Amino acid sequence: KMNKDSSRSHLILSIYCEGYDKLSKTSSFGKLHLIDLAGSERLSRSGATGQSKVEAQEINKSLSALGNCIAARANKKDHVPYRDSVLTRLLQDSLEKNSKTLMFVQISPAESDFAESTNSLKFAARVKEVELGKAAKSVKKRGKGARSPKGRR
Repeated sequence: KMNKDSSRSHLILSIYCEGYDKLSKTSSFGKLHLIDLAGSERLSRSGATGQSKVEAQEINKSLSALGNCIAARANKKDHVPYRDSVLTRLLQDSLEKNSKTLMFVQISPAESDFAESTNSLKFAARVKEVELGKAAKSVKKRGKGARSPKGRR
């Protein structure tokens, strides 16, 4: 069976940062998502059954939803279907303006995996077409007497 040892899951590590400038009394905020997307899987090829089949179908649905959001953004649609998947809801603010996105694609050199590798490259090409605009610094001015992070002034 193909992918019999696969975890069939996405991995998302989110890092939130805040910096405070005592002179200007401003805070800067940032967020970094490191995401390992599970690969799509053709059930007819993988032979997955039972729980593995259900997991593969859910992965395929979430990747399809992500692809739909990316297509909507690339085509500058008024409505982007972020609510179609937990994955796209989590990534919504990272797929909109004021953010930067970088994608690495891992493909197989095996001839038997040509179709899957081609689909992965087509997906990456769609991602490349999305223009999010210029990322802006997220800054918040603190009022007089406001506390800096960790209670320091």
